[in-house]
This record gives sequence, structure tokens and C-alpha cells, in this order.
Amino acid sequence: MTERSLTLPIDEAAVRELRVSDILFLTGRVFTARDEAHRAMLEAHERGEGLPFVPEEMALFHCGPIVRSNGDVWKVIAAGPTTSDRMEIFEDRLLEAFAPRILVGKGGMGDRTLTALKKVGAVYAHYTGGAGALAARQIERVEDVHWLEKLGMPEAVWILEVREFGPLLVTMDSRGESLYKVLESTFAENMRAILARIEG
Repeated sequence: MTERSLTLPIDEAAVRELRVSDILFLTGRVFTARDEAHRAMLEAHERGEGLPFVPEEMALFHCGPIVRSNGDVWKVIAAGPTTSDRMEIFEDRLLEAFAPRILVGKGGMGDRTLTALKKVGAVYAHYTGGAGALAARQIERVEDVHWLEKLGMPEAVWILEVREFGPLLVTMDSRGESLYKVLESTFAENMRAILARIEG
């Protein structure tokens, strides 16, 4: 386990040095994207249209923030992670199209995403659920928002400047390692032992 403070953007070579169980603190820009934002990004890509932001330069945060406006200034009130598995149907294609190097969410993702992380050179990092107020304190400012009128506040893409955003635990890395698979195996072994004692 290694603790790392990273400044975004981060290149592929640096990401491929990250390993499962590393703890990250991010400084730089992240963008939020839930289901509808993933869909909008991929549809734009399929039409050959550019995006109004550059995903590769930022971390992708599975989050639907609560944001308050004060005139022309936005302030994030809470920014807890969304369950990432909701994005599994999109994530491999989004990674291959836009190559964000760090994904942040909660609950982990599946085999399609794990394969894409290995192919593209990216990692998935877990942020503790229920810590939306803590996350908000680590956001220095809202730089921009895209597709707000089209998608609404939680589904819009928010560009956020963060400082020492974390702690984030790398749970899926670019070597194809997944902490979730280790936990599944351990759980299965424990269940077999419990059943053996019950039946014995």
C-alpha cells in the first residue's frame, strides 16, 4: 500500500504504476458524469462531434452533486459518489473513446470496465459513500458546467477544481487486478466453511 498525492492531468505511464490498495489524493480538475452524461458523451463521439471539455486531462467522478448558485458563482454543497455499477454498460466504450485516467466512485465495476482499464491505462478508485459533505470541502471551485439545461443538476457534467481530494482507494488497476474479485473469492471460501460447519 502506497499513499500518493497526484496532480492532474496524469499520463498513462504514471497511471500504470498505480496498484490496487494504493491510496490517492488528487489535486486538479475532475468532471462528474452519471448515466445520462455518459450517454451524451458517447452519442457526441459517435456523431463525430467534439466535447466542450477534455476528459483525458481530468479524473472522472461518478457523482450527482448538489450545487447552489449565488449569482454567477456555483458552490458545491454535497458531492457523494454514485454507485458505479450503474455505468458499467457505458464505461468500457467511454474509456476507449476519451481515456480519462482515473475513475472515482463507489461499489466497484465489472469485467468490461476492468478489461478497458487494462487496455487504456486507467484505474478505478473507491471514495467512501456517505461522505458528500467531506467531498464538497475538498472542492475549491466549480470551473464550469455542461448540459445543465438538457440533463438537470445531478446528471450534468460539472468541472470541479479539487485539492487533496480523497482518500481514494485504488480497487481496480491497469494490470487487471481487482480488489472486488479478491473479496468475492474470500467471501465464497468463508461461505463454504460456514456451510460445512452447519452441515457437519
